[in-house]
Amino acid sequence: MIRVDALWLSTRPLDMRAGTETILAQVVRIFGEAQPHHAYLFANRRGTRLKVLVHDGYGVWLANRRLNQGRFQLRPGDGRTGLTRGQFDALILGLPWERLADGGVIRVL
Repeated sequence: MIRVDALWLSTRPLDMRAGTETILAQVVRIFGEAQPHHAYLFANRRGTRLKVLVHDGYGVWLANRRLNQGRFQLRPGDGRTGLTRGQFDALILGLPWERLADGGVIRVL
């Protein structure tokens, strides 16, 4: 089993033809470095595909996820954002993961 201590989402679209070395270079460009036991998620422009690069401390793993219907719920941003495990689980299912950020707390009526 691969240990993942932190999950990061790039809000910049990625060409899904990119391989491990290209995505690793993108991680270094956006996040500054590839930390051991961190996972880095990238989506294509249409939001129908995700690639996840995980650094396990010895090397890197690359996984691909595609939705047959719908889109991954992504928002443009400053280039990167941290995710909780719950947000990650919702994101890869195509659910609105941002709503989980505050635990469902209602602040304004």
